[in-house]
Amino acid sequence: MLQFFKSSLPTRLFALLLLLLALRLPLLWLGIALTPVELRALLVGERLHEGALLYRDLYDSTAPLSAALFGALDVAAGRPVWLYRILALVLLAFQALRFNFVLNRADVHPERGYVGALIFLLIGSLTTDLDTLSPLLLGHTFLIAALSALLPTSREGYDNRRLFRAGFLVGVGALCYLPLALFLLVGLFAVIVFAANSFRSFLLLVCGFLFPYSVAVTFFLYTESLPGFVQFHLTPTLQGIVNETDGLPLWVLLRLLILPGGLLLLGIGRSFTTSLGLVFQVKFQQLMLVWVLVAVGMAAVGRGMATGTLVLLLPPLTYFSLFLWQKARRAWVPEVLLLLVIGAVVVVRYRAVLHLEQVLQIPAERHYAVQPNPRYAFLQGQRLLVLGPDQRPYLHNRLATPYLDWRLAQTDFGHLQEYNAVFRLAQSFRDSPPQYLIDQARLLPELQYKVPAIFGRYHPTNTPGVYRLSGEVVNE
Repeated sequence: MLQFFKSSLPTRLFALLLLLLALRLPLLWLGIALTPVELRALLVGERLHEGALLYRDLYDSTAPLSAALFGALDVAAGRPVWLYRILALVLLAFQALRFNFVLNRADVHPERGYVGALIFLLIGSLTTDLDTLSPLLLGHTFLIAALSALLPTSREGYDNRRLFRAGFLVGVGALCYLPLALFLLVGLFAVIVFAANSFRSFLLLVCGFLFPYSVAVTFFLYTESLPGFVQFHLTPTLQGIVNETDGLPLWVLLRLLILPGGLLLLGIGRSFTTSLGLVFQVKFQQLMLVWVLVAVGMAAVGRGMATGTLVLLLPPLTYFSLFLWQKARRAWVPEVLLLLVIGAVVVVRYRAVLHLEQVLQIPAERHYAVQPNPRYAFLQGQRLLVLGPDQRPYLHNRLATPYLDWRLAQTDFGHLQEYNAVFRLAQSFRDSPPQYLIDQARLLPELQYKVPAIFGRYHPTNTPGVYRLSGEVVNE
């Protein structure tokens, strides 16, 4: 199999795409439950499609470009989960093929072909976590696109446009998922080892990075939402107020990383015992080591719980694993190792279907998907507000106010003793109050006392904690 994918013929690319579909389509056909990050994306897209403006009419920390994409997809189809899955598949395939193209064009390894893309897609199919269209997966696509702009300076001379483009793409990636800005450190290292004038080159990289942010700031300035952009996106993310909790639990993710981590360590060890002929190859090896450090650091900052964290390790894993598949004295050893990797990926990915969860001690990802709360089953297609962190009631209902993220909503609901907070609440509910209000935080009595004109219209239903706006009728 290795010899087949070491060829650069187009038929190998076709076989690679067939393998990707064979690994992923059966589970997609069986159906993958909606994840918390997808529910948030659907709600954000829905509100933007209704005409709300991010950070002014919607309090959420989702990065601007990701939110804009979710809104555009909602225009194409209401709550388009199938579009999310297709786009996630396309993005991962693009990343694999683009990174493989960079490896081949830059001659970072003596052997060419599609082995790099094969490993990228194999390990990327280890968990259904990467079947989700997350902001991290979306932003990582731009990092892969930026990599090629950082490399040619070593052999083709210094080209200002390339470094500016690299910084620009990293900036666009950060506009999809802000913590990806840490990968400016990878760009800085590339400038140090590749460029002739490191300081001037790094300034160009930073200017390219700041350009998309200057465009975003200008847009939010003219739409009178710049304070919200700083308050609900930049400040919470930089201060760690908004922790990533939409992904898999850390202990589950660490068990899923055993196979990728083992391959990465084996590849790094093998690369140190392999003679690299060109200085450029040595520098690229160092660049990938820095990528590993930045990816691990970024995962540690986010507590490893951001959806799609595994994708950060795929580029260095792909590169270092190439040393495991190169020619060896015993030609059968790499072949057997590849077959073991394929078998391990299939077993881990289909562990729920094969009833191997207890054997592997890794629960299926569906256990952490969004499950409807039977207590609120009578609410279907309603416009509501949940006063609390539980977003499950929105699974079959619509968000009616700006308060999506409960931690960010504390700007108002956590300061009810302040006039400004009460005034903003009154303004938010004045035009279109939600039909139902779910009071998990037990704030309604205080709200009725301080804003009686709005919250005094809500009356209890037969379900404790659920209140109905006067005039609304439903079977409870």
